[in-house]
Amino acid sequence: MNLSNTSITLSLIMVSGIDQLHFVSGVVGESCMNVTYTHQSICALKGSTVDISCFYTHPTWHNVTEVSWFNKWESGVTKDLSLNPEYADRLEYHQQTEKDSTLRITDLRESDSTEYKFRFTTDEARWGYSFPGTTLSVTGSQVEVTPKWRSELKTLSCITTCTLSNPNPIYIWYKNGQRLDESTSDQYNVSSNYEDSYSCAVKGHEDLRSPAVCECFFN
Repeated sequence: MNLSNTSITLSLIMVSGIDQLHFVSGVVGESCMNVTYTHQSICALKGSTVDISCFYTHPTWHNVTEVSWFNKWESGVTKDLSLNPEYADRLEYHQQTEKDSTLRITDLRESDSTEYKFRFTTDEARWGYSFPGTTLSVTGSQVEVTPKWRSELKTLSCITTCTLSNPNPIYIWYKNGQRLDESTSDQYNVSSNYEDSYSCAVKGHEDLRSPAVCECFFN
């Protein structure tokens, strides 16, 4: 799982009482509002849970009146995800300090793949919606068998459409529905047998097993 190691820090500079939006990296000051996203991108398994988080700052004389996460906006109008029926019973906002926020989405669906942004409002200003946020990609897993022609030895690959955001995933292999082995490699070699079927899962997400693939389709 490949987490982007670069955080995004963007600032809104207060100039003569006018909110001016600038792409400024790493600027934190008494006259600034900024949001730092923990990750630029996240790849997670379909059916799993993901946390998308950020930290934010604002001038000391401001009081925060509203916070929200969103993934859709039109003409500057954003839609709070907590009010979106597509996320009903699957979404939570969490906060550990006065300056952080985490969006938790459970039972991930492929349709959840999009960019998520955080917005906060104070009694003096509102954080802009046009800045980049965190892009979420939701993927399933499937087993690929090579070679596809008749061969005594087959290589199974547990593949996803994006690189999972777990730095060291462990893959679990199943043969005919029974746990076979686990490995840090996403590939596994087996001897050909027309009657055997194989599937894979990522450790910790054993309930999200890939569809079983029968070798007979590749002989």
